[in-house]
Amino acid sequence: GRGGSDTSAVAVAAAMRADRCDIYTDVDGVYTTDPRIVPRARKLAKVTYEEMLELASVGAKVLQTRSVGLAMKEGVRVQVLSSFAGAPDGSGAPMADTLPGTLIVAEEEIDDVERQLITGIAHDKNEAKITLTAVPDRPGAVAAIFAPLADAGINVDMIIQNVAHAPRDSGGGSTDVTFTVPQADLAKSLDVLARGQGTIGYAEALHDTRVAKISVVGVGMRSHAGVASQMFTTLGQRGINVQAISTSEIKVSVLIDEDETELAVRVLHTAYGLDAAG
Repeated sequence: GRGGSDTSAVAVAAAMRADRCDIYTDVDGVYTTDPRIVPRARKLAKVTYEEMLELASVGAKVLQTRSVGLAMKEGVRVQVLSSFAGAPDGSGAPMADTLPGTLIVAEEEIDDVERQLITGIAHDKNEAKITLTAVPDRPGAVAAIFAPLADAGINVDMIIQNVAHAPRDSGGGSTDVTFTVPQADLAKSLDVLARGQGTIGYAEALHDTRVAKISVVGVGMRSHAGVASQMFTTLGQRGINVQAISTSEIKVSVLIDEDETELAVRVLHTAYGLDAAG
């Protein structure tokens, strides 16, 4: 399946107890963000397994999550290198020795001097937003929405439940529920929800594909406050509206208008001090 070659390489390296697994790909390492959007993006010398998993899951296309997850489980150090760059000295020496890429390692291998608060900014335009209006505000209503989607194999990402509206004529209050799914699953999701409308009891299903998810990732978040606040402040100062938010221990993601993707990535990259000197 997808990412099978990388995952196979990591599995062989684990079985052989190799010092590391070198993966040659179309990029020469992991960058703080997409260099096509931010020319001053920096190549990272080291990234933790957890950071790489988060970056891969929110849009970074360097490695598939399966291979990174296996590397973390088996403790295999992985180096990402370019298939297209030759040894700079023309000696024919292995590129891994003459032109190192990015090492993906356990957090313990990165000392405090090397560790940054934020490792990278990722973006993903393959999200679709669905809003169900006037969902009955009662126990089990949310389960009635997401259980059928899960049964259909659809991964739901960001979820927002709005403050309940005043009780309807029928005597019960209602609320709007917004969530995101992969764009490829939008039609399937709408079909599942339409078939379950009677059980869920929502009024209308609205959808929007012109959205993008922007994510800030870094293990430094565990010990530093204010990362999310800085993200919201930076976006707000540039007039970028946040439509949804999701977080993990080392990641903050927001949903914004697709047209503002590049601007958001650039201003956040600068705000967190990730621009290369130059």
